Amino acid sequence: MGRGRMVTQSMKHWRRFSAHAIAALALAGTLSAQQPLTLDEAIARSLQVHPSMAQARAGLDNAGVSHRAAWGGFLPTLSLSSGASTNSSQRFDAATQRTVVGASQSYNAGLSLSYSLFNGGQRFANMDRARADIAAAEADMENQRFGVILQTKDLYFAALRQADLLEVALASVERAEESLANTRRRAELGSGTRSDTLRARLEVANAMQSVLQAEAATRAARFALGRQVGLPEPVMPELPDDLGPSPFALSEQEMFLLAEERSPAVRSARAAARAASAAAGSSRASRFPSLRVSSGYSWANREVAFDGGTTSWNVRLSGSYNVFDGFNRDQNIARAENQERVAFVQEEDARLLVRAQVDGAVFALRTSEQAIAIAIEARDVAEEDLRVVQQRFDLSVATILDLITSQIALVQAESGLVTARYDYAVARAQLEAILGSEL
Repeated sequence: MGRGRMVTQSMKHWRRFSAHAIAALALAGTLSAQQPLTLDEAIARSLQVHPSMAQARAGLDNAGVSHRAAWGGFLPTLSLSSGASTNSSQRFDAATQRTVVGASQSYNAGLSLSYSLFNGGQRFANMDRARADIAAAEADMENQRFGVILQTKDLYFAALRQADLLEVALASVERAEESLANTRRRAELGSGTRSDTLRARLEVANAMQSVLQAEAATRAARFALGRQVGLPEPVMPELPDDLGPSPFALSEQEMFLLAEERSPAVRSARAAARAASAAAGSSRASRFPSLRVSSGYSWANREVAFDGGTTSWNVRLSGSYNVFDGFNRDQNIARAENQERVAFVQEEDARLLVRAQVDGAVFALRTSEQAIAIAIEARDVAEEDLRVVQQRFDLSVATILDLITSQIALVQAESGLVTARYDYAVARAQLEAILGSEL
């Protein structure tokens, strides 16, 4: 009775394990049934919907508006004015100190024109600053563009990595189920032990647990990719054809030169330094006097009619100079000049940083290439080891523990190969983002 009860419990556990495996396979099939998204499509969608790109485009638009306003500084200002008034029938005239009887109305209109003849070169400095701001906004937008591309590739490869790891986990379930079936057959023939069956069942349970974890990670990675491309659902990436290691068209020294010249980070820092220099020039222009000419034409009448009434005109030339304003001018100039010095130091630091980043990215690529070769060899060795141990197990020379150990080693080797391949893809994308150019 005790042995029959144990067999019944064993069958119940096995049915439960099989149900979990079938559920995991069904979930994996649901994900694979989705329409895949190519890498180019993912990048294009991300560049359209990513918040940082929207912010960069808004910054470029604002810089364009500021540039138009700087152009407007070279044009005269024009304004129109008009008014109407009425007085009560009895009112006090302050000029004559008498009470005046009789209502009156008046209507007026005016046109005024003003132009700055000289303002210490501030208009030209503002124009230079506006141009530098546009260049800085364009450089920042390019920097954000490559940043979004890198982020998209990272999420894209992460989704592919998790999908491949899910396949590895599913394959480990199949191998564990085959081992369990073998131990059951051997137990029925009397050449196996109950301990072998229990260990095989435990390995099946561990493998299915790994499948569930890989399934959750895969779904999370695909949801993250969906958010990146602006979709409220998980997105299945399509495996590109050129993820493997490939030679570069540029030498390492050429990469350094390209990074210092075209790197988005360096271009952004260079444009920011030029904008700070133009801002300092605009502040220094406040030390000079300003000269302005203005003119106006006015009309007034007691009736709502254009005929009659009185007209007048004027022309005025005025100049001003800020002799002392509580050191506010000196404070503004000092701040602008300090910001200029800091911006040029940051530009030089950006060049040094990008060289270090290029060197690190190239080293990471070379390391990843070696890691892929090592991982391939480890996978091949693990496969051969499992084949040999499987044969020895079939001949009752090896134990189930030896077989399980070889299966675990193969899973680790396959997972290591998946990781190494996508680490190389990510490292290459990082180098492209640093250089601001596809390799």
